[in-house]
Amino acid sequence: MSTEDAAAPSAELTDAVRRFLDHLTVEKGRSANTLAAYRRDLDRYLRWLTASGVTAPEDVATGHVTGFLQALSTGGDGGAALAVRSAARVLVAVRGLHRFWAVEGLAADDPARAVSPPKPGRRLPKALSIEETTALLEACSEDTPTGLRDRALLEFLYGTGARVSEAVGLDVDDVVGITAALSESTGSAHHDDGPAPGQPVVRLFGKGSKERVVPVGRYAASALDAYLVRGRPALLAGATTSTPALFLNTRGGRLSRQSAWAVIRSAAERAGITAEVSPHTLRHCFATHLLSGGADVRVVQELLGHASVTTTQVYTLVTVDTLREVYASAHPRAR
Repeated sequence: MSTEDAAAPSAELTDAVRRFLDHLTVEKGRSANTLAAYRRDLDRYLRWLTASGVTAPEDVATGHVTGFLQALSTGGDGGAALAVRSAARVLVAVRGLHRFWAVEGLAADDPARAVSPPKPGRRLPKALSIEETTALLEACSEDTPTGLRDRALLEFLYGTGARVSEAVGLDVDDVVGITAALSESTGSAHHDDGPAPGQPVVRLFGKGSKERVVPVGRYAASALDAYLVRGRPALLAGATTSTPALFLNTRGGRLSRQSAWAVIRSAAERAGITAEVSPHTLRHCFATHLLSGGADVRVVQELLGHASVTTTQVYTLVTVDTLREVYASAHPRAR
């Protein structure tokens, strides 16, 4: 059932969705990015309901929800066909909507309650080798303010495991102890397994505004120091107003997620990396290389900000796969 020529959703449906989005904004504190995704997914759902003759929340039946889910995978509603994971994400928004309608009395029951999301196959995160990661980090020229920023951003992402959205959302004051730590690094060596005395840390704000404190390694601290001293002031000079943002664009404003992703992609191209890269590539490298080096999975969980260790354990499968490949190619009795 194509929705391309369908009539506009009824005022009652539109208002009911608006109330749900207001609930997510005011009472749940969802981020702007999350709200934009929900709005996009629910707009598509409303078009489907309207094409199905639905004009009010209480008119929706379970068959409408399952039909929509099937249409997502085939593009049968006139929109783009979605992969399993994307369709499951849309269903999260739809289920949340119907749950809200039922609780608020906009509908007698929840027709989406019994609808299960499609199950995706296990998809392992893709990490670069240590050599490829080093090449990517060193692909940024440090002769310009933007080059200093790009090197600092890449070193920071790999050195902390931060999400791109977390990195671009940082203010300068969220990073503590950069200069002091670099001064102390010329002194006596630190030999225990914990953070070095005076080691810089960063406050990261993850999903649901959950805060975590992550240590910043020497390479990342050095790159950040160079950027803060020689790069950021030059970028800030082009701004009409001051900003606390750590990573700046060429106009002196906060660097966007899209621009940060462009930095990663451009560095990978200059480094000659043929493997697929994504905004999460350096986060995947951070986790995989830590686990390969013997880090405890629960420590990595804390560093990544995962709510469940199960999410982190997928990286252990990557390292096991690597071990199998090395064994198969190197052991005389494996071939």
